[in-house]
Amino acid sequence: MEWRASHILVKDRALAQELLKRIKSGGNFTALARDFSTCPSKSKGGDLGWFGPGNMVPKFEEACKKMSVGSISPVVSTQFGHHIIKLTGRR
Repeated sequence: MEWRASHILVKDRALAQELLKRIKSGGNFTALARDFSTCPSKSKGGDLGWFGPGNMVPKFEEACKKMSVGSISPVVSTQFGHHIIKLTGRR
């Protein structure tokens, strides 16, 4: 199984919660990723491309496994910070 996902990565959990609220109320995920994410993927609107098992940290991968394509995760915390994940593909 492989997944394709975009994410917004921030250091502050409160900011992550606020961004999640904005997305759920119609905010543009891609634009918010470009404006707020600290990951280099921000230049691509948060797109991480395709990845398989073991390519992402376990908490991130576990979140992707539970999601349906097109859905947005709750805030997922890892050693890198706080992620909001949008699953964009599964194959």
